[in-house]
Amino acid sequence: MPTNGLHQVLKIQFGLVNDADRYLTAESFGFKVNASAPSLKRKQTWVLEPDPGQGAAVLLRSNHLGRYLSAQEDGRVACEAERPGRDCRFLVLPQPDGRWALQSEPHGRFFGGTEDRLSCFATAISPAELWTVHLAIHPQAHLLSVSRRRYVHLCPQEDEMAADSDTPWGVGALVTLIFQNRQYCLQSCDGRYLRSDGRLVGGPEPHARYTLGVKAGKLAFKDRDGRYLAPGGPAGTLRAGRSTRPGKDELFDLEESHPQVVLVAANHRYVSVRQGVNVSANQDEELHHETFLMQIDQETKKCTFYSSTGGYWTLVTHGGIHATATQVSANTMFEVEWRGRRVALKASNGRYVCMKKNGQLAATSDFVGEDEQFILKLINRPILVLRGLDGFICHRRGSNQLDTNRSVYEIFHLSFSDGAYQIRGTDRSAWGAGQRSLGRGWGWGLGGGPPPTPARPQAAAAGSGTPAATAACAATASAPRTSSSSSASAAAWPSARGAASTCAEAPPGCCARTRTRRPGSRSGSTERAARPSSH
Repeated sequence: MPTNGLHQVLKIQFGLVNDADRYLTAESFGFKVNASAPSLKRKQTWVLEPDPGQGAAVLLRSNHLGRYLSAQEDGRVACEAERPGRDCRFLVLPQPDGRWALQSEPHGRFFGGTEDRLSCFATAISPAELWTVHLAIHPQAHLLSVSRRRYVHLCPQEDEMAADSDTPWGVGALVTLIFQNRQYCLQSCDGRYLRSDGRLVGGPEPHARYTLGVKAGKLAFKDRDGRYLAPGGPAGTLRAGRSTRPGKDELFDLEESHPQVVLVAANHRYVSVRQGVNVSANQDEELHHETFLMQIDQETKKCTFYSSTGGYWTLVTHGGIHATATQVSANTMFEVEWRGRRVALKASNGRYVCMKKNGQLAATSDFVGEDEQFILKLINRPILVLRGLDGFICHRRGSNQLDTNRSVYEIFHLSFSDGAYQIRGTDRSAWGAGQRSLGRGWGWGLGGGPPPTPARPQAAAAGSGTPAATAACAATASAPRTSSSSSASAAAWPSARGAASTCAEAPPGCCARTRTRRPGSRSGSTERAARPSSH
């Protein structure tokens, strides 16, 4: 079942890149280490652990082997220690350019080298002993100020990002970490970048790039002048302060960002908890009370819906649905069934959730009709990063194909129309199904049509104006069948095994040539009319 802890701090996993742009790798054979890999995969992923003795030293544990990096007195290094010993203790010495020097605490020598010639015997720091930190976690998350215990979110009115929100609710709380030129940028949900002076700009300019620091499992962001980002003033505006050393004010937690959705019932009104504990379809606007956090059980594929008022949807007496549960149980789990571009929800009593005449929801139906179907819209992924078991999904350079095994990620843009999604790249070309695998390549809504052929781990990125350009792809092409990512994935959302897009044949015009009748949309949401295609 999903955990009751909604605010799950992400474990800081990372890769270490040397001066030759190669990653530190832990090999199973002989537990040897080298720096030969050109990309970040499982063997190149490490976890930083504090020293059990409460000292300044840290431990480097291989995520692949589960063993610890150690350095002997003669400089030989290996990753074979099952339990941390004296030789496993290292000091992290951040350099002015943001890179790390790793010094063996007991022996005082520095760790570095190239390819399979790694050692911990250098008496001074040279470029060969410097390492760049590349985070191995999903880059879309919530950012929590450690000192203020408030979440960072976009403030469109003030044109800034501020740490003043009690909960990470809505699209404004989404932060994307962009890794570029060995530094990181903080991107808001509207695609702008945070400058060190607190302004939001359109591109990753030098003043919008930060070197990453890690202290006690927390993150710190240092600008080009050596100052760290911190919330300042009564509003908590995020900008570089005066501090050149990370203290509590300059530290942040990264928390997992679950999908947040809104549901529209057959009466064209939003499902809401605005009027009390009853879950009802009675609102014309889409705000916090109409937004629900969706968590998925990886084993049963059933979902929970958590409201902004602090309660899970739960089945009560006589089939009613209330948002009052504080713990996850069988009664808070709902099975999602896809009905073309609509969804039906089955409760733990085996009956479907329907909308009664007064708008209240109740699990009392044995069959699915119009009142049992809802439009489900993902609202907190206007920009999208997708990751599968083999890596991130990226556009192949010089081709219209999408690869699913890349170590670097690419930003995609998501648009919504009447239960269907369209994914576009930075060049505005849309995802589509190639004619060789799916015939005509028409798009379809969430869950509709026959499954695509899992022929090869790539999909076509069609140009605008082609039939494939209307591909209404599921918002979570990284569903748990093909992904361990927490990005926008939902277990109930269909995806092709090993494929980057989820498209199948459907009638022409599946991505709605005109706007459908629906309630008013949220400011900054992903909803917009899809571009007509020429079929």
